[in-house]
Amino acid sequence: MAPKVLVVLTSYGRIESIGQPTGWYLPEFAHPYEVLSKKGVEIVTASPKGGVAPLDPGSVEAFKGDASAANFHATKAALWEQTAPISSFLGKSSDFAALFYPGGHGPMFDLATDADSIALINEFVAAGKPVAAVCHGPVVFVNVELPGGKKLLAGKEATGFSNAEEDAVGMSKHMPFALEDKIKEAGAIYKKAPEPWAPLTLVQDGGKFITGQNPASSVGVGEALAKAIGV
Repeated sequence: MAPKVLVVLTSYGRIESIGQPTGWYLPEFAHPYEVLSKKGVEIVTASPKGGVAPLDPGSVEAFKGDASAANFHATKAALWEQTAPISSFLGKSSDFAALFYPGGHGPMFDLATDADSIALINEFVAAGKPVAAVCHGPVVFVNVELPGGKKLLAGKEATGFSNAEEDAVGMSKHMPFALEDKIKEAGAIYKKAPEPWAPLTLVQDGGKFITGQNPASSVGVGEALAKAIGV
């Protein structure tokens, strides 16, 4: 039977302070999807609200020249238009090989504090299943506390969209907080690539905890996840 990976997308589609659409970021789902699907992995999708998980239109435009992302956008809409609520997957970690969170600015506003998402991550960690996230996706880990009260990120090397990259896209002042700072505050050893936009994928806990810094890290996260689940 093909292994299944549960992919959790944001339900947050608009930054009200600037009246700008947002959501999840196209290549950060498209590239890992390509890596995993080529290895026979089945992808199942969830979001806080269920239904359509908003895709950031800016990412579609920015990656229209990327064949993998463009093909995914053209052919796989059901994956993000027909998500199930995160709550419907609680208690079902045994059905899946791993848990993965793409980025985009949306997760900064909903998944960072979503109680169902936090419970889901705890469940996968307790079951010894890999958890992974890329770009803004690692925000899902910053508020996760393990049953004993220790922060999930404490003592781990982790990455995510850097302050320098957020400044470069002019979005720092529109975010509820700085992701790099929050990762550090949660006790992680924050790492970033030598240059903004360069790829960086970090693998901890023997493959059970995977983070990628930015869109360029999406393939690396997909490959690390494939290795972690043995495909």
